[in-house]
Amino acid sequence: MSDPIPDVQSAHDRRRIAIDKVGIKNIRHPIRIRDKSAGTQQTVAVFNMYVGLPHNFKGTHMSRFVAILDRDERELSVESFEPMLRAMVERLEARSGHLEMRFPYFIAKSAPVSGVRSLMDYDVSFIGTLTEDSRHEFTVKVIVPVTSLCPCSKEISAYGAHNQRSHVTVTAILNGYLWIEEIVQLVESQASCEVYGLLKRPDEKYVTERAYDNPKFVEDMVRDVAALLDTEPRIHAYVVESENFESIHNHSAYALIERDKRKAAGGKRP
Repeated sequence: MSDPIPDVQSAHDRRRIAIDKVGIKNIRHPIRIRDKSAGTQQTVAVFNMYVGLPHNFKGTHMSRFVAILDRDERELSVESFEPMLRAMVERLEARSGHLEMRFPYFIAKSAPVSGVRSLMDYDVSFIGTLTEDSRHEFTVKVIVPVTSLCPCSKEISAYGAHNQRSHVTVTAILNGYLWIEEIVQLVESQASCEVYGLLKRPDEKYVTERAYDNPKFVEDMVRDVAALLDTEPRIHAYVVESENFESIHNHSAYALIERDKRKAAGGKRP
């Protein structure tokens, strides 16, 4: 009988320095995500999977992270994300863990006049953290492309105004189930105009005039989105950012608002 293969990762480490995060990064895996209109949609996610390593262990078992992905159901949602995170921490014999999943999410949109339908893709991330005292926190991050038109340009020009595509990013700690589509619609409602995958000429006329009638500075964009996020009870805390890719400058305009509604209400963090 051959000698057992040594488990080097589980060996004792004498340096007495704990590691906050150790694991695997940028691993792709097929998933199914809950879709508000179609039930589910298939996509591919990039995962980052980490656990905290106590000071007395030399290393973690990297192969177990991959095994968890292959073992777990491929239909992931807000509800299934926490059990997956807890299973990862238990399987790695850790006391804390961090799980990130970034994926493209597609929403079918109808053009405003012709009604022609096309797909828009949005960059979405699910982020889960499990602390040593077993407290779970779930964060969703959505990047929404929109149109912004400069109020100053409109005011000072004899005709026309410069506009650009902007990325509005909402990163929210949730207190209940919130559809990705709801976050997208919230942001798009506060832009100078929405962005569409396909437009006919009557649609182009509409979006051009819509943006001209609804000018927004980058400061306006984050303030208007923040005002709606403040009224959403399913959101504990948020960061809203807007980056305007300027059409007449070689730089972007940028603004950010960060707010923890639990602190503003005088409550304690869960």
